Amino acid sequence: MILQDLTNNAIELLKKLIKTPSFSSEEDKTASHIEYWFRRNNISYQRTVNNVWATNIYFDDTKPTLLLNSHHDTVKPNNGYTKDPFKAIVEDGKLYGLGSNDAGGCLVSLIAAFTHFYNERNLKYNLVLVASAEEESSGEHGLISMLSVIPKIDVAIIGEPTLMNLAIAEKGLVVFDAIVKGTPSHAAHPNNDNAIYKVIDVLKWFKDFQFKKNSKALGDVKMTVTQINAGTQHNAVPSDVKLVIDVRINDAYTNEEIAELLVNNAPCDSIIPRSLRLNSSSIPIGHELVQAGIALGRVTYGSPTLSDQAVLSCLSLKLGPGDSTRSHSADEFIYISEIEEGIKIYVDLLNQVIV
Repeated sequence: MILQDLTNNAIELLKKLIKTPSFSSEEDKTASHIEYWFRRNNISYQRTVNNVWATNIYFDDTKPTLLLNSHHDTVKPNNGYTKDPFKAIVEDGKLYGLGSNDAGGCLVSLIAAFTHFYNERNLKYNLVLVASAEEESSGEHGLISMLSVIPKIDVAIIGEPTLMNLAIAEKGLVVFDAIVKGTPSHAAHPNNDNAIYKVIDVLKWFKDFQFKKNSKALGDVKMTVTQINAGTQHNAVPSDVKLVIDVRINDAYTNEEIAELLVNNAPCDSIIPRSLRLNSSSIPIGHELVQAGIALGRVTYGSPTLSDQAVLSCLSLKLGPGDSTRSHSADEFIYISEIEEGIKIYVDLLNQVIV
């Protein structure tokens, strides 16, 4: 199939995906649309829960393997939508709809690129495509569950909206639950151990704390208190204040190092990480995938947002059509031209590396 036909079909697939609700762990119907693409294009595929995956027809165990991955689940639409999030409306060159930008445009572009190379002989890399579920919720049935199912991966391209620039590093994430304790009392009586007042200094500590190690690609570690909860009655001083702290971690630290640092230093009565598995990721600027992208005029940068890169142990590059700032926004959209460009750049980049 010529590339223009693949591109047109990919845009039609994206419209079908937009029209089909696919909240995390509820992606069964969008998985079926993706299965239909594979059947229509005579591609042998497998489905594991709501993950749909395939390898190139001439897969060779002696060659390294390149993963092409993006997700077909979405968050729920926010209350700011003025357009129907499930209508796939095209206006002024924009395709509106939930998941259009994050990450439907990336997914259908990677599917088109994979289809383009599926029947090619003598590729330097094997290709594995995974249209994955549960990315938005970091769920147990998402890409992480597929790593023991698909062939061993040597390097990956993760499709997320980057304006088709090269995200050569991505921050990891650790979320902490913390408690600041005080003495409960009636509001009418003196209390010099009020947990709510004590938390003022704790919040200042989190606001002012500086992590020493900087990253050339990802900058500083960013720590943000995102939730605070205390008290149930107007006349009762609570016994404690609960905090949630979001820490975006550069590649100068491991998640374990950040957890140890905060457990030993944060002025809380307890601080506990929820998970240490969402790691930072990177790929050397000298890697042939990155160099191929640079040769195509793409720029490199470090990404502050999390993706399925976090569950991979191999080198990975984040690259895709669309703009990350539109993700999870009201009236989410992607330009049709961005999908057209995305497919062309994916194919041109892979032509330099795998053919």
